[in-house]
Amino acid sequence: MTGAALQDQAGRLAAFSLWLARERELRGLTREAVQRATRLPPAALDALEAGDPTRMPPRAYVLGYLRAYAGAVGLDPDEVALRYEEAVDAGEERVERPGRRLGLRFAAAVLVALAVGWALWAWWRG
Repeated sequence: MTGAALQDQAGRLAAFSLWLARERELRGLTREAVQRATRLPPAALDALEAGDPTRMPPRAYVLGYLRAYAGAVGLDPDEVALRYEEAVDAGEERVERPGRRLGLRFAAAVLVALAVGWALWAWWRG
């Protein structure tokens, strides 16, 4: 990812985090109330609302944290996760890894070969 793309992503993430904090505030909730309700580490909650990618935990944790946050605040967890994904992934082209597709084809071929081998063995023994 280029420097401009990283800067753009950081801007989108900051806007998402600002939206998240505003939604909490509109509902009259403090960070402490959300932290108690979700049991999220205070540093993680601060990182979510700060939008600083350098302070964010790994992506899998972020999505779980955001779903818990959404539930505590009264937002739709799926919408919050989708907004986060859009903020992080907007403008990125998805590159399909050919190795993954090849691995699935290989696994399917092995299963077919095993099934045919078992059928031939059963026929021969029968």
